[in-house]
Amino acid sequence: MRSSLTLSTKIPANPRRTITFFLTAALLLPVLHAQTPAPAAPDKYEQALSARTTVKVLPNGLTLILSERHEAPVFSFYTLVDAGSANDPEGQSGLAHMFEHIAFKGTNTVGTTNYPAEKLALAKVETAYAAYDSLFRTSTANGTVAKNQAKLDTLHKAFEDAVEAAQKYVIPNQFSEIAEQNGAVDLNASTSEDSTQYFWAMPSNRLELWAFLESSRIGWPVAREFYKERDVVNEERRMRIDSSPQGRLVEEFLAASYMAHPYGRPGVGWESDITQVTATEAAAFHAKYYVPSNIVVAVVGDVDPKTALPILEKYFGRIPAGPRPLPMTTVEPKQTAERTVTLRETTQPIYIEGYHRPDYRSPDDNVYDAITDIFSNGRTSRLYRALVRDQKIAQVAEGFSGFPGIKYPSLFAFYALPMRGHTNDELRTSIHKELDLLKTTDVSDAELERFKTRARADLLRGLADNDGLASELAEYQTRFGDWHEMFLELQKIDAVSKADIRRVANQTFVESNRTTARIDFTPPPASASKGGAQ
Repeated sequence: MRSSLTLSTKIPANPRRTITFFLTAALLLPVLHAQTPAPAAPDKYEQALSARTTVKVLPNGLTLILSERHEAPVFSFYTLVDAGSANDPEGQSGLAHMFEHIAFKGTNTVGTTNYPAEKLALAKVETAYAAYDSLFRTSTANGTVAKNQAKLDTLHKAFEDAVEAAQKYVIPNQFSEIAEQNGAVDLNASTSEDSTQYFWAMPSNRLELWAFLESSRIGWPVAREFYKERDVVNEERRMRIDSSPQGRLVEEFLAASYMAHPYGRPGVGWESDITQVTATEAAAFHAKYYVPSNIVVAVVGDVDPKTALPILEKYFGRIPAGPRPLPMTTVEPKQTAERTVTLRETTQPIYIEGYHRPDYRSPDDNVYDAITDIFSNGRTSRLYRALVRDQKIAQVAEGFSGFPGIKYPSLFAFYALPMRGHTNDELRTSIHKELDLLKTTDVSDAELERFKTRARADLLRGLADNDGLASELAEYQTRFGDWHEMFLELQKIDAVSKADIRRVANQTFVESNRTTARIDFTPPPASASKGGAQ
């Protein structure tokens, strides 16, 4: 299992380390932390973890996981909402990411001087914006913007006045400030294609305050300063994609790879959607996806379930229940011909190619992990040796699986940057040569054993700290309904064979299943001669 990349169009230098949820690392539980030099008996780790971990599904459907670690008087939490940018409604791309921003704006009790009055003021904002937006869309569709410009200006001024009136009730950044004033560190969140995550660490004697804050923003967030934040998100898009050749390339690559599934849309959203999405639409997204039955909260650290669970039940149990969203029905059609994208830019050339693969529940999921490891894990990997070390035609050459997500069928992708004097065509040829070798010749015993050893160690080692364990517990509980599944990964890893790798390579890495995207360097236009035309 590999998780989706977080909301970013940056091609990772090491994709195995940049995924939102990754199976890295050594469960060194507190009682075993100092004494255990290597992960020799995973079943013992599982037994120790089970003895210290409690799972509770509340009557409203929210799942709580508590795992005790009493080494230090702190805890980390990881709230996972099983909805990401792939769940953005049509015409509202970027909404999941937008709501992540809103979740830090406060609640009906935090971030406001007078919520009843603010609520009325925010309703007036929505009424004013709806009037302006309706005329703007109609005028745009009918080509009558110029004719209606005076009325549009009047309606927009009314909207701006309503925003200003609502702003006077806002206490900026109060939610984050309360948390930080009480010892919270590393306040953060992320939106991937598959889910949205919220997390930080805090002193254990502030558990009840945290439970109040976190349950409040799940159950009663307020989209205050929404339109101001909308501009921030749009600027984020301009920086990550519009102003970045690499960002534009990845956007084009995904759009070409997917004809139907929302994995083909940018997680940050299209500019036309970002600039027109409303707080009313954000509230509808929250009502549909931020229901307790769609959320797992994991808490790891200096917590005692006997005293902590009643506190968490008190706060998280008060969130109104709601039906879990129905599964997505859109299925990407099978690709039947190679697709290509070429950008011509005055910048560093880049080559990407991707192949469709099944989702994380596939019996072959760990086979794809093996191919990723053999092709990309360090200086002994095949792509590094062939393209970087031996041929010296690439600065970087890697492969990675589960892009841009894992919840639905995704891509196994490769990327490389050519050295000066070399071309994307050379990279393409060399990558295909390595893939052909994978399809026709068994990997070596040493390669397969290195994969299994590293995968086992990585899976366990990442559980060593509170935040890593919290994220793993929440992710596995969400994806499989049982966090113990992470230890079944070890059995699946051990079962991967040379024949499996050849079989999966032959099924996946075929021309008709391939999408390529590239930036080819184009010199800037010749400048006029000095002094201008003569």
